[in-house]
Amino acid sequence: MDELRMLLGAYIQNNEIILSATASNPRNREKLAKIRLRPIHMKNTLYYQAERFVGTKVFHQNIEPLQIPDFFAEAMEVDFRQLELETAQHKVIVLVSKKGNISIKEKTKYVCADTAVQFTENGTNQTALDSAALQANFAHNREKNYILPQEEPVPFLVALGVQTAQGKVVHAKYDKFRQINRYLEFVRDILPYLPNNGKTLRIVDFGCGKSYLTFALYYYLKVMQNYNISVTGLDLKQDVIEKCQALADKLEYNGLKFLVGDIGSYHGTKEADMVVTLHACDTATDYALAKAVKWNAKVILSVPCCQHELNRQISCAALEPVLQYGIIKERMAALITDALRANLLEEQGYDTQLLEFIDMEHTPKNILIRAVKREEKGSSIRYHKSHNSIVNAQQLEEMLHVKPTLRRLLENAKTD
Repeated sequence: MDELRMLLGAYIQNNEIILSATASNPRNREKLAKIRLRPIHMKNTLYYQAERFVGTKVFHQNIEPLQIPDFFAEAMEVDFRQLELETAQHKVIVLVSKKGNISIKEKTKYVCADTAVQFTENGTNQTALDSAALQANFAHNREKNYILPQEEPVPFLVALGVQTAQGKVVHAKYDKFRQINRYLEFVRDILPYLPNNGKTLRIVDFGCGKSYLTFALYYYLKVMQNYNISVTGLDLKQDVIEKCQALADKLEYNGLKFLVGDIGSYHGTKEADMVVTLHACDTATDYALAKAVKWNAKVILSVPCCQHELNRQISCAALEPVLQYGIIKERMAALITDALRANLLEEQGYDTQLLEFIDMEHTPKNILIRAVKREEKGSSIRYHKSHNSIVNAQQLEEMLHVKPTLRRLLENAKTD
């Protein structure tokens, strides 16, 4: 690990601040799952705070800059196979093979001209970008512009164990807190496309699971935005649904109901203004999207997962040199699945986007399909796609010898 020590030592020697670093892909997950590092300022002195994730617990350690090279070299030697590190000037990826061979890839980033040299009280200089974003990284207890407050108790967050009764975010649940707020950012963006004429807004959440995001959606629209709403959460697990309904009753969320049921066989409504499907496995996402189209939903938010269907179907002689590798085929099939879903929604009169839901660091299920019903007399949304894109998608299906479930469901709906 001498090469890694030298590289990190050079950054420290040149006063190049490490903005973030994550050691992952553990050799023994039960021992230490992940290490995350960020810069902090204490008493006008730069330190780094390391978060060690062990099981459900998180342990913190403050480290002096000169200790960083040995800290990560030892972590990569003993505990991890992957390290991602970023400074203002560089991005580094370190990989360790099963045989112990180390690969270091360093990429130089563009740095704007307004870089400034600052000095601490003891005369030590440190280079920092003259930007609010970088300065925010130095504040030990920095405030972020979250939709849900960090220091004020939110009833459903307290009940679900994300916050303490005093409103502080539980360390082990901080990633969940970030995910909830990220989700609400997407909801906030689609508010202009939801009817707000005084009538009840009907929302169906397929595959709601433990319903962190379902409760967040209800709280944001009903309590914070004062919408008149009716939200139905649907899932197959009866024990989970019973717990969610009990919590909704306890919180007096009268417009929030949870039901046990299958996406494909659900007939609880004939119309919906918004349909949400988060992490519905494989073709369950397709059944949810088909329902949304049938109900003429104004907005669809979908985060698919476990996209296995096209992986079993895909066949193309021209791509055989690529598809012969299982992991590449699997990832390509997953991406193509979601791209075709987006195009099929375009065919049905929706403007669609594929967006990053949450950082890959936290979950690989990070693509969100956002679809907004197109206005009949021209769309006001700038990401409307052309008719040629739809035709090309059909040609792509033929070339890859695939028939997505969503296309079959939509075609069957036309003949019903």
